[in-house]
Amino acid sequence: MTGHYVTASRLNDGTVVWLTTQLTWSEQFEAAGCFESEAFPAALQTAEDAQAAREVIDVHAAPAPLTYREQIRAFGPSVRDDLGTQSQHMPRPVPLPSPPVSGHQPDFAGIYRYDDYDRDHLRVRVAVFREQVERRLGGALSEDEFKPLRLMNGVYLQLHGYMLRIALPYGVLSSGQLRQLAYIARHFDRGYGHFTTRQNMQFNWIRLEDTPDILDVLAKADMHSIQTSGNCVRNVTADHFAGAAAEEVVDPRLYAEILRQWSTDHPEFTYLPRKFKIAITGGPIDRAAIRFHDIGIQALRNADGEAGFSLYAGGGLGRTPAIGVKLRDWLPVRDLLRYVEAVLRTYNALGRRDNMYKARIKILIKDMKPENFVQMIEHELAGMPTDYNVLGPEIITALQARFTEPPFETLMDGSGDLKRQANSDPAFSNWLASNTHPHRKAGYISAVISLKAPGGIPGDISGDEMERVADLADRYSFGEIRVTHQQNLVLPHVRQIDLLDLWQNLVAAGLGTGNIGYLTDIISCPGLDYCSLATSRSIPVAQRIARHFAENGLERELGQLDLNVSGCINACGHHHVGHIGLQGVDKAGQEFYQITLGGNAGDQASVGSIIGPAVSSENIVNAVDAIVKTYLAHRVSDERFIDTLKRVGTTPFKEAAYAPR
Repeated sequence: MTGHYVTASRLNDGTVVWLTTQLTWSEQFEAAGCFESEAFPAALQTAEDAQAAREVIDVHAAPAPLTYREQIRAFGPSVRDDLGTQSQHMPRPVPLPSPPVSGHQPDFAGIYRYDDYDRDHLRVRVAVFREQVERRLGGALSEDEFKPLRLMNGVYLQLHGYMLRIALPYGVLSSGQLRQLAYIARHFDRGYGHFTTRQNMQFNWIRLEDTPDILDVLAKADMHSIQTSGNCVRNVTADHFAGAAAEEVVDPRLYAEILRQWSTDHPEFTYLPRKFKIAITGGPIDRAAIRFHDIGIQALRNADGEAGFSLYAGGGLGRTPAIGVKLRDWLPVRDLLRYVEAVLRTYNALGRRDNMYKARIKILIKDMKPENFVQMIEHELAGMPTDYNVLGPEIITALQARFTEPPFETLMDGSGDLKRQANSDPAFSNWLASNTHPHRKAGYISAVISLKAPGGIPGDISGDEMERVADLADRYSFGEIRVTHQQNLVLPHVRQIDLLDLWQNLVAAGLGTGNIGYLTDIISCPGLDYCSLATSRSIPVAQRIARHFAENGLERELGQLDLNVSGCINACGHHHVGHIGLQGVDKAGQEFYQITLGGNAGDQASVGSIIGPAVSSENIVNAVDAIVKTYLAHRVSDERFIDTLKRVGTTPFKEAAYAPR
């Protein structure tokens, strides 16, 4: 068959539709007409007229036979049967039941406590966006006029329709907020949500006409989607053990919240040359990948015990991965906002707006040379009035009071009991070893809930699972949940004496996988199954690799090993910083994967190196298997993969990956 199909997305709900030979729209690809050269211009004109009449958007021609991208558009994601055109969905109840949360939050969850001023701000934003949506659907706004408005409220047009990205500031959630997300998943989406590598949640099947109602539901639980897209300061991320980790010296949540409030709707920095990302950590172990952000901040204390910061800038992944350069070894708390503003002013003034691929701050710093950039920052800072934007103790005290300290009990260390329980149950022992982290309070521990059961979809969580995690958070962790940038969840404050009971409940819920930090704990972007920018799928490769190593019994023998998968060069799956990274590429319509080795997002930050030509989808699992077996053959004692690679070099790994089979 030759010719072209004509396809688009419906304006009001984003559903993919196909033009029939009767020149009407159908959701079913089977009804689509294939237009030969004589009939094609008239068909395309019909579609463009429908776009002008606000029936559809994103009109384009799809060749026959369909490319792989258009096949996924036609039939839905390849990774599950309960999504896409093949799924059956219950009709939405009318009227909708009331959302579970309306203002009240658990008393001791470690979220920032909104007041009436905060809530009024959200209500106004919802009302403004509701009017903007109505104007778009009514024709008063064109798509070009509406696009920057919807992006600033986290609404994208993706492969199958509209996607909404919700901010989870510094990765902290209350149980009530998670139940509110479950409500949205059930009543406005298709029963699922997806946690991203920036501590956000995405819903992939929302309707444009519903977005104001969704934002209203979010606002009732003190949540929003402001600045989760657009060329602005995005969601500020942080260490997922913030405020709980035994080794932490400064709780970074307070400063992340200060940066969030300062940057939200900032009149000078709402339309930067490109998107801008900030991460902060408060201990000697970097779990926030601060050197791969536009600004990375490490909170620390000086010899006198005073809190302060060291700062980096110009880190990032994507087309030109870069490790951030250090700007300051020490910055006092009073100057935090002043210094960040100096960085943003300089970037805003000098960053390129003529080429989006060269618009990030990492390119500016490289072109200027780091020493010149630092000099300009210091000059900008010196030119500010001495009392301008000072972060004084009265501000710190006021915002600190908006975070509630949990009523921790005075407990004895229970590690001995945990050891005895672990000795009697190998599965619990494995989970305890990989999925817990020492707590700052005696008798407590932080427990990580893996969303990476082998064969599952990294970061996906159903509405039922959200409810179950919320219940467990109430029971075991003061109603508090954290989201990791590795797409897992954390109950940060669990009594050690409750840990076995918690694990048993997680196992019963299908959430008891003990693989944190192991090879099957794969970071994966949504890839071509959902994303309009991707060139290949990510999730199926992650699923196949995870199943392979879960079944062959090598996972725990391999120890700590980070494997990350991205569906394109934009690197949303952080493949550049995986010990093993896979980046999907399209070769004549076929999926191939470029392999990088040696990436590290932590304290010893490094960008992985490409080891050779891309490997086909059918051979990629065998290539990864050969790489890890080469590691086992060369490692000394309990040496980690990344350390063996540094010691012996990439040559033996490359030879193994490309050896004939």
